Amino acid sequence: MNFRSLLSSVLIGAVASARSMTPMATIATARLAGRRTPGELFLLDRPLFKYGALAMGAGELYGDKMKSAPDRTVFLGLLARVMSAGIAGAALAPRGNEKAGAALAVATAVPLAYLTLAGRKQAMAKMGQTRSGLIEDALVVAAGSAIVALSTSGQREHGRTALQRTYA
Repeated sequence: MNFRSLLSSVLIGAVASARSMTPMATIATARLAGRRTPGELFLLDRPLFKYGALAMGAGELYGDKMKSAPDRTVFLGLLARVMSAGIAGAALAPRGNEKAGAALAVATAVPLAYLTLAGRKQAMAKMGQTRSGLIEDALVVAAGSAIVALSTSGQREHGRTALQRTYA
């Protein structure tokens, strides 16, 4: 196992730092499209969790624009990031390295939540909550979708995903 093989887990942790539910929602979308994750995936293969992740991802994108939305660094916000990053990080890690992928994703998500919050607050001061949130949504959803698309596959080339082949 090397760091490159766990890059997808680290990157999805960065996504979780800004939007806690986006990692699971993008993986659920990939699974609905018939794509396979390199690591073992238990919860998001069950319909309740798969569709629940999609609903929570959409709800988070909507709720983030509300004036009453809490900072992402409150306890429940960090807890959601830990769970989502852990599940997604494990799923995107090579089989047999799920624990390391989960740990790296969580270790990325939590400290970056403070950094992405600081960036968002600066953007809010310049352009307002809704506009800054929509821009952040677009960036985070695009990044999460790209990471998951490159890390999952319908067909595997020698057991490696496109992202793993790129950085090999």
